[in-house]
Amino acid sequence: MASAAEQMAANISLANFAKATDLKKRLWFTLGALIVFRLLSYVPLPGLDPRALTTLFNTTRGGVLDFFNMFSGGSLERMSIIALGVMPYITASIVIQLASSMSPTLAALKKEGESGRKKLNQYTRYGTVFLCAVQGYFMAVGLESWGASAGQSAVVDPGMMFRISAVVSLVGGTMFLMWLGEQITSRGIGNGISLIIMAGIVASFPTSLAQLFEGGRTGSLQPITIILLIALATALVLGICFMERAQRRILIQYPKRQTARGQIQQERSHLPLKVNTANVIPPIFASSLLLMPLTIAQFAGTQQSGESAWGDFIIQLTQWLQHGAPLYMLLYGAGIVFFTFFYVSVVFNPEETAENLKKHGGFIPGIRPGKRTEEYLAYVLTRITVLGAAYLTIICLVPEWLIARAGIPFYLGGTSLLIVVNVTMDTVTQIQSHLLAHQYGDLIKKAKLKGGRLQR
Repeated sequence: MASAAEQMAANISLANFAKATDLKKRLWFTLGALIVFRLLSYVPLPGLDPRALTTLFNTTRGGVLDFFNMFSGGSLERMSIIALGVMPYITASIVIQLASSMSPTLAALKKEGESGRKKLNQYTRYGTVFLCAVQGYFMAVGLESWGASAGQSAVVDPGMMFRISAVVSLVGGTMFLMWLGEQITSRGIGNGISLIIMAGIVASFPTSLAQLFEGGRTGSLQPITIILLIALATALVLGICFMERAQRRILIQYPKRQTARGQIQQERSHLPLKVNTANVIPPIFASSLLLMPLTIAQFAGTQQSGESAWGDFIIQLTQWLQHGAPLYMLLYGAGIVFFTFFYVSVVFNPEETAENLKKHGGFIPGIRPGKRTEEYLAYVLTRITVLGAAYLTIICLVPEWLIARAGIPFYLGGTSLLIVVNVTMDTVTQIQSHLLAHQYGDLIKKAKLKGGRLQR
């Protein structure tokens, strides 16, 4: 039977949406911020030849740059000032979270509350600047030598000034995106960083579909392959929606209490544990960790051009880590599993939950409060996390392998669909929460008005 909140959420209409002025302001702010993000993806780095850059990028189609280009919404292909996207920020966040779980000093900061969180965020920003500078420098050096052997360079005037201007522009672009994501989170709807990543992926969907149907028209892709890809994408979306709503509900009982009418009532509730508690964080973390060295290796490899042993190693490494390659699949799958368990251990603490239940008199039927409850929650959480990690790994890796086997000349895999579906569901849930809060506010106002009339 549906709860009162679920029944009220089901009755939400467009009329209520029109009255929710605060929600409309948040939606317009989010839409405006995403438009700014898309406009910035067309602002190129200073000192580049756009035509030569397009020609050179077309020669590397199907490589790791396609994957990075999809996450940046085409910014890498155009070498805009936000070509690095928010991946350096995500990588820095991973490093800080791992360090806070291993370093007693950072762990103490994490427990200080708001002040400690601000300090950790500051360290994350410093790490973002450092990673942007390193990746930006290698990218600038790689751009100078990219196509130089063929007599076609994308850089108009190579030199130290170009490298400095490129690094400054890329660092500024990523820091602006990080600030924009924080503004969306606080003044808009949804998680800002996730929405920026989703906007970049969605922006590449029309191009990918056009390439898909163009391949069918020219004969490079068989019609049965196109049909199977569309069916696979539909099945992935349905599977993601089902698994993201899957929960393990643990029954919680509270002791019998005497009501105002003298009746003895026993309260019951449920502790919902999502099968995929980590959401889209593990694939994003794993891909960002793989993308950072791969981007450096890709551009460093073009600089070496196989003329030395180091250059040969870099080129071989990029081949081993191409999409669908065994080493890439192994590292990506291991990263997803690791970050699934790591993130779940960060966001859910069985000891703290068991202690809170004990303080409020709650208990799990058949389980003693305290240590036994903590062990039981940890046991259940580990079991469903194994299932969640397996689900994320299958969703992300199986399409990768199939796309590599089919020889599709563009990237459109399970990771991108997972991010888009998850972020969309999360954003819609937040919109429903705002509408529900607005509807409750209207009911409270009406109750106060009626109470005032009765008092008169």
